[in-house]
Amino acid sequence: MKICVISDLHFKYTSPNADDIENSRIVLEFLDQARGKYDLLVLNGDIFDLWYDWKYCIIKQFFPLLVKLYELSRSGCRIVQISGNHDFWFGDFLPEYLKVELVDEAFCLESDGKKIHICHGDTHTVNDFRYKLFRRVIRLPLTKLIFGFLHPDIALGVGSKMSRSSRARKDTAGTRKRKNQGLEGYARALIVHGKADYVVMGHSHEPLLKEIDGGFYVNSGDWVSHHSYVEIISGTIKLKQYNDNGDTE
Repeated sequence: MKICVISDLHFKYTSPNADDIENSRIVLEFLDQARGKYDLLVLNGDIFDLWYDWKYCIIKQFFPLLVKLYELSRSGCRIVQISGNHDFWFGDFLPEYLKVELVDEAFCLESDGKKIHICHGDTHTVNDFRYKLFRRVIRLPLTKLIFGFLHPDIALGVGSKMSRSSRARKDTAGTRKRKNQGLEGYARALIVHGKADYVVMGHSHEPLLKEIDGGFYVNSGDWVSHHSYVEIISGTIKLKQYNDNGDTE
């Protein structure tokens, strides 16, 4: 089986700068080249900088990315979308129109004799109580309902401010280290207890491939700075980086 896992594209819908535009171009080019290459594409959270599909409209700035996902789906590639900390208010658009499977927490499968556990990772950091409290509130059905009552222009303006505030938080080196320790600790527990051979996460924006007790913890990094992703081909896992001159490991 040929599997690709990507996360943390943070595809923008408002006021993209030159770097955002270039990153979007690279993402779309990568998805073009992925068509016919993979059996399964896992979108492991924070693909969209924010997502909400109202009853009769979606966010038009996402149209180029949605077209590429539609083409991938039509080519026979199975696509799974896991909720991140930026994109979680999914409705029926992705599953109904693009045939994308929605997963809220973790996607697990067995392929070529390997047990694979894939999750975004935002719930497994160890020192982010404020975010975890915010996560509980923002995911309440009532919060989603209130957001949906707002006119899309107003709602997305509010969402944009929330997203910018989240990205503006600058973690110290110590804070990043503790967060990464939380992700790795979660992966280690799954591997050591035989629940997974490979644990793939995102969220940290820091690509990592680490062997643990005969298995592997892999962080797919991001497409903001690294353009990195994970491939699992015939049971072999690799961390790769995409650029205009081809992939590197």
